[in-house]
Amino acid sequence: WAGEAVAALNMVMSFRVSDLQMLLGFVGRSKSGLKHELVTRALQLVQFDCSPEVFKKIKELYETRYNKKGSEVAPPSEEFFPEPVGGRGRVGFFSVLSFIRELQPGVKSVQVVLRICYTDTSSPQEDQYPPNIAVKVNHSYCSVPGYYPSNKPGVEPKRPCRPINLTHLMYLSAATNRITVTWGNYGKSYSVGLYLVRQMTSAELLQRLKTIGIKHPELCKALVKEKLRLDPDSEIATTGVRVSLICPLVKMRLSVPCRAETCAHLQCFDAVFYLQMNEKKPTWMCPVCDKPAPYDQLIIDGLLSKILTECEDADEIEYLVDGSWCPIRAEKERSCSPQCPILVLGEQGCKPWGKSHNSSMAGVGGDLQDHPVPSLPWQGHLPWS
Repeated sequence: WAGEAVAALNMVMSFRVSDLQMLLGFVGRSKSGLKHELVTRALQLVQFDCSPEVFKKIKELYETRYNKKGSEVAPPSEEFFPEPVGGRGRVGFFSVLSFIRELQPGVKSVQVVLRICYTDTSSPQEDQYPPNIAVKVNHSYCSVPGYYPSNKPGVEPKRPCRPINLTHLMYLSAATNRITVTWGNYGKSYSVGLYLVRQMTSAELLQRLKTIGIKHPELCKALVKEKLRLDPDSEIATTGVRVSLICPLVKMRLSVPCRAETCAHLQCFDAVFYLQMNEKKPTWMCPVCDKPAPYDQLIIDGLLSKILTECEDADEIEYLVDGSWCPIRAEKERSCSPQCPILVLGEQGCKPWGKSHNSSMAGVGGDLQDHPVPSLPWQGHLPWS
């Protein structure tokens, strides 16, 4: 990657919708769609067809907006990874920045990362390393994560395909950085993207989720009623569904009930522990249904959050068909006190003992007293049977 290409990417990421439409119109490409779709097309243009004329136009649009008044400064973008060519999926712990000036020595949270995926625009793609990949930054090779050995027989080792941090090998000056990516040719096409990002913590993501990701209790209640609505094609009527207030990840009571919008279940997991676990080892898989649950699909269940504050003496609740709920409390352990008389064994015979005796038991006790049993080498209490 040449320095001009990186600069073009940074400028495109700071464009507004009108700027993106003007750029795409300049090269005769479609100008319709949402902003993230326009950004995707513009990035494709930079990555694969950035001629000197296109670069000049990008620079012109950038300078027109940000240098016109002199004092206007473009704010860094806080959007998550857009979907570049190949529709690459998003990574929750990075937010894209717009300007190379954000990259300063000693600031570990700001990074230059490399992402690679299959070139397939039909659907979002996960990061995927090609076979025999080698990444060289300027004059040094960058280490790429290796394979995790598998403990299961017959299962091939897995390779964690994550964004590759190149920051420590970059020139943080006006010098041009050159990045070379090579891999074996096995008949598949790959796309490469370079991003200037700020690495975020699980605490920051949790705060953002609490700010923009809470689903209103009434919407959650409507979802419950929808789940329990009578299916005319089903012969079995569902009158309720139980939901545990215990997080399936850590077996502790939920504090921030969370699930993915794409999940079909009402059961939640704790957002705090889910984000912490993905910060250490990003899998973004729902612990309930084992299906993808990426950060941008997470919601906080407002109804269950309210229930947790109102129901402190139960670990499970049941949703009813009208959207209401009731606590499910565990049955109290049966008392260990004896329900039948106790025989006291001793040298003088057996005497019934207990809090109460009915007439039949009294008679039995009397018969036992009339026929004493031999003394035993020990004394104790045995339940009447």
